[in-house]
This record gives sequence, structure tokens and C-alpha cells, in this order.
Amino acid sequence: MTPSRPVTFDLDALRSFVLGMELGSFALAARRLNRSTSAVSAQLKKLEQQSGLPLLHKAGRRLELTENGELLMAYGRRLLALNDEAFSTMAGRNIAGSVRIGLQEDFGEALLSEVLGQFSRAHPQVQVSVSIGGNAQLLQGIHQGELDLALCWQGELNTRFMQPLPAATLGWIGCEEMRPERWLAQGEPLPLLLFDAPCLIRMRAIDALDNAAIPWRVAFTSRSLSGIWAAATAGLGVTLRSELGLPAGLQILHHPLLPKVAELGIALHQGQEIIAPAAGRLREILLAQLVPRLSKMAAT
Repeated sequence: MTPSRPVTFDLDALRSFVLGMELGSFALAARRLNRSTSAVSAQLKKLEQQSGLPLLHKAGRRLELTENGELLMAYGRRLLALNDEAFSTMAGRNIAGSVRIGLQEDFGEALLSEVLGQFSRAHPQVQVSVSIGGNAQLLQGIHQGELDLALCWQGELNTRFMQPLPAATLGWIGCEEMRPERWLAQGEPLPLLLFDAPCLIRMRAIDALDNAAIPWRVAFTSRSLSGIWAAATAGLGVTLRSELGLPAGLQILHHPLLPKVAELGIALHQGQEIIAPAAGRLREILLAQLVPRLSKMAAT
């Protein structure tokens, strides 16, 4: 008996499926992809017909993945990543030159390997220079023409060619054994793990605790995020950061006595209104990696 030919999944339908689940809304995915919601619904039905299995089920007003849907989601991400990498490689085979990018350390740890790996495979003739630093240092690099792109927390300082991105959720972070009530319930100062000043998130942490009348003390300071993560893993205290690049063994501490902190904006700066093709391609890949993560974090 001749085996049946394998089904070729529709990549456009897979893109709608994956993006809709990442954003937590197929209506948002439709707008992002410049399609109607009815067109996206038709694509989801097509995927279920192609797979012959249910991919989604209703949970209240939301759609959630079935076990089969989770499996297709994982494969869909891999298929789309390979497709997009192939397109980038073919579209940019003639791109050469150099690009200089600056990243705030949180973004460096969360994105550097994926973004630069994809970019270097697609554009092997481009030399990439990366600077990791604080907001002030990176914005100075943009103003002085030392950087083509810079991904920063959005503070009071702006640049002429700046693109605001979805804000990042901030949370109190500690190791699995950390029990904030040890200090909070007894009115003892909460031990904080902070970046050296000046630091936007350091200011957010202190202001939030002061406004909640929670005593605090600086237990550890560092100039590097790896130092903060090491101190948190050792149980020296708690820190306020984004979930981006959160190491294993650390977690968001959902404690009722810890104050909630407003989201912190993110901005992508570029040195010139019109940038070189190499910088433009790196910018596209960076946004493609970062924006869905931020949208997913905001939806949870």
C-alpha cells in the first residue's frame, strides 16, 4: 500500500496561529498582520483540517491550546523561524559593512545570542559591534554618532529618531527560598539588590517601597546584571527587574505586601533617520524577537 503524502502546513496560517497565541488575542494578531479577523479564523480552521486534530478549546471567553495545539505551536515557531531566516539570508546576500548596536544589560542577556546568531547566519559579511551599558552611556553613544542602534529603558531623555516599544512588566525577584514576610511582617528593612546609581529601575524600587511605607536597606550593589542575579540566587535579598532573561532558580515574588510597580517603557534609538541596510536588517530582527515577548508578558 502506497503511504499517503504528508500534508504541507500553510505557513501564513501558522504565523497567524502562533502570533495570536503569543499576543493572547487573534484580533490583535489580525491587526498586526493586516488581515481581517474572519480571515484569521479561516486560517485556524484550515490548520485544524490539515492536522485532523483540534488545536484550540474555549476556556471562558478565552481560547486555549489543546495538547495537539501545544505541539503544533512548538513546531510552528521552529518552521517560521527557519522560513524567516531563509528569507533574510536570500534578501540580504549582498549586504555587507558594519553595524554598531548598544543594549541595556537586561536586553543583552535576553536577546543577544538569538538576535546576533540569526543575523550573522543571514548576513555573514556584516561586522557587528555590540556595546552593553546603562541608558546614559548608550544615549551618549547615539548622540555622538558612536552607535547606529541602541535599545534602552525609556526615561526622561529622548533622541530624535526614537521608536517607543511595548512596555516591560517589572516584578520583585528572588530565589525560590526567599520569603519576604521574614522582613515585611516584622517591620524590618527589606534587603535590596540594586544597580549602582544612577539607574531607572533602582529609583522605581526605592520610590515604590517608600510610597508603601515599607522600610528597606541596600544589601548589595553591582555594576552588572550578572552580579545582581548571583546575589539573588544566594538569597541575599530581592531585586526589581523585568522577567526578560530571568535565570533558572529565580522567580517573581507574588507577595501581597510587596507593592506593585508600574511598567517601564522601552525605546529603540537610531543615530540617523535613514540607516545603512545592515543596521536596518538588524533592527528588523531585533524587533521581531522582542516585540512578541513583551506583548506576551503584558498579556499574562
